[in-house]
Amino acid sequence: MHIARVAGLAEDLVWAVIDPDLQTARRIRTPFEAWAPLVATEGEDVLRADVAVPLSTVRLRAPRQPGSRVFGIGMNYLEHLTRLGRTEAPPHTIAYIKPESAIVDPGGTIVYPAVTAMLDFEIELVAVVARPLDDEVQASACLLGYTIGNDISARDAGKQLGSLDLFTQKALDDTAPLGPWITTLDAMGGPGQPEVDLEMRINGELRQRDNSRNMIFAMDELLNFVDARIRLRPGDMVFTGSTCGVGLEDGRFLRSGDRLEARIAGIGVLENVVGPQRRLGANRAVGRLGFPVATTA
Repeated sequence: MHIARVAGLAEDLVWAVIDPDLQTARRIRTPFEAWAPLVATEGEDVLRADVAVPLSTVRLRAPRQPGSRVFGIGMNYLEHLTRLGRTEAPPHTIAYIKPESAIVDPGGTIVYPAVTAMLDFEIELVAVVARPLDDEVQASACLLGYTIGNDISARDAGKQLGSLDLFTQKALDDTAPLGPWITTLDAMGGPGQPEVDLEMRINGELRQRDNSRNMIFAMDELLNFVDARIRLRPGDMVFTGSTCGVGLEDGRFLRSGDRLEARIAGIGVLENVVGPQRRLGANRAVGRLGFPVATTA
């Protein structure tokens, strides 16, 4: 089952059951907190949904519950790390938080940030939490399901410092596309490690391809890592890392006008375009802002 956040039905933004084959949408009439903990394990029967309307009459939005947090996980595909110079898997992963302002809707425009000249792409499987992990034996049993994420990154962030600057690299406005919907846990094989193909195309060219079975840190382990630091709540989302083929490996970074197509088997396709580069006003473009050297010469 696919569940989306949509505009154009009874309220401005609501959750709806989507049928991509029939091209229909059905508004869910109960609150997220009522149905989310149950739907992944008990199926569509727990939902109170309206009659179907044509999918063309609604607009898909990022499938994120208001107030939820968005976490990112790094260093999770070995071939990606090998191409960047690492010779072995790290002892543990790293994580970061993306602000609400970073989220981009399906079909929306990625804003090229003012503070980078090396804008990169990263297709990622995104886990969506349905209920607190508490003392559940298997963390992934607490998921609602999965969606597609594109972890757009400023690769030159922190170069002048000679250290990692995750705030600049990962938290920029309008740089985290999500969608087009959530595929529920039961439709993704249930709890445990998902094994789905991931592909990223830039202007039609295949740039990334892998399978989520190749994660260094399995899904349950990733969820435990985050929850040990910040207790996961219903609606929270976790980007689970990207595979090889990114621009950092060959220097082919994103440019304004590029069209991105992120595809994950069993979920669908997330499409976005890169817009013009943001320009700071004269009173904001002052001080030690950490602009990349190439743009300040």
